[in-house]
Amino acid sequence: MIADPDRYEPRAGDTVLDFARHYGTSFLPARVYRPQDKPKVEVAVQVVERWIMARLRHRQFESVQSVDDAIRPLLKNLNERPFQKLPGCRASAFTELDAPALQPLPVQPYELARFKAVTVGIDYHIEIDKHRYSVPHALVGLKLDARITAGAVELLHRGRRVASHARNDRVGGYTTVVEHMPAAHRAHLEWTPQRLIHWGQQIGGATGALVARLLQEQRHPEHGYRACLGLLSLSRRYGRDRLEAACALALELGVHRYRHVRDILINNRDRAAATTPVEWVSPSHAHVRGPSYYQ
Repeated sequence: MIADPDRYEPRAGDTVLDFARHYGTSFLPARVYRPQDKPKVEVAVQVVERWIMARLRHRQFESVQSVDDAIRPLLKNLNERPFQKLPGCRASAFTELDAPALQPLPVQPYELARFKAVTVGIDYHIEIDKHRYSVPHALVGLKLDARITAGAVELLHRGRRVASHARNDRVGGYTTVVEHMPAAHRAHLEWTPQRLIHWGQQIGGATGALVARLLQEQRHPEHGYRACLGLLSLSRRYGRDRLEAACALALELGVHRYRHVRDILINNRDRAAATTPVEWVSPSHAHVRGPSYYQ
């Protein structure tokens, strides 16, 4: 309940403060062993002990429900007992003073949460229970407060929520929101083997086939995305016809790297190879998967 029992500035725990914030109320922590800090609370406890607990002290109960059933009529009688020096009773005072000031309860009941201080890594993720969750990349290196419930993880920066994720217990896994990624990383998500091959085929058959071979030679196709983009971008500098001719020559020579095609174009080997473009046809053998493999 109390995170710091300081004599002059006691501080409530994060979960208590979160509970109060959810219900739109607040707590004023009292000092340890200082009942005079909360005299009305202490008097109310004494009244309940005298008029309710004392009357039930010899009874045995088998469930919480049976305890509630026994307390309910005693509590009603207590609240309707007239004050000794004031008009009315506790029930009437509540109706006249407290009830008009009450606010409706939130639609969702409070869900017990725990809090953890975390630091955003260079990959714009934080770690909770060996699973990593993304936050906006601008927060890299900053300290955040993680609010963790059974079903969700919320990340707070200076009290303001900056990210929220469904809880995931997969050890070593990642939960990433695309909007949290830098622009360069988001663009990478849009690249696929099919899209790159189709782009190459729009330039020519040899270009599409070379893109497919470049992707095929990578252990993971994603590792070849940047080289494919570099290859396709050569059409802006040298033109589509020259790039198609250079790719056809590269395939004929059995070289499938971006730098090989670039060097062919720089050294004008595509022009020396043939004066007229020749439509390149992929050889048919078991080691060439071709564009259809990535569909």
